[in-house]
Amino acid sequence: MKVKRERKIEKTDGIGKENRSTEEKQSFKDGSICGYNSFHRILSANLKPQLFQEVSRLFLGLNYGTTLETIVPPESAKTLYSKHEFDLQAFKFSVDKELLREPRVRVGLIQNSITLPTTTPFSDQKKAIFEKFGPIIDAAGASGVNILCLQEAWMMSFAFCTREKRWCEFAKPASTVRTIFLELGTSMRARIKSIDLNWGL
Repeated sequence: MKVKRERKIEKTDGIGKENRSTEEKQSFKDGSICGYNSFHRILSANLKPQLFQEVSRLFLGLNYGTTLETIVPPESAKTLYSKHEFDLQAFKFSVDKELLREPRVRVGLIQNSITLPTTTPFSDQKKAIFEKFGPIIDAAGASGVNILCLQEAWMMSFAFCTREKRWCEFAKPASTVRTIFLELGTSMRARIKSIDLNWGL
């Protein structure tokens, strides 16, 4: 005897849209991860200190046999990231101490996201990205950064994903890189030593 089994299929609008919690819906809206700015923040807020330290060791590795030491950002940098709502984390990497020179290198790494939908005019998208970068670069300057690294194609909202190659309009001559960079952050101008801009073009 054969038994016919019926499988109930619920119609959904999107990927589990009606099953999403309020927190998940808010995350999709503001770009956060359940209200947190980064995966690191989720772990820090929800794991016991001892467990978080061990997880950090696995993710970040060790420096001279110990976990990375965190650095407290200056108040001016805190004000900037609180006002403009970006995530700022600072760590200290220990190295062999030199006898004749004091520690002098502080590296800043910036990973950004787009601001406006990719359907808006290119000029507006680029302007929004630049406006978003200004306070971040100023926070780096306020924190004493003298080597600043930006991610590949940082000033492009999208690239290499459309057959029509419209993203080529975001391209800029290499000769304008430093000028554009210095226009973004005011507090970096006096201390800038090195710029690493990977344009990817």
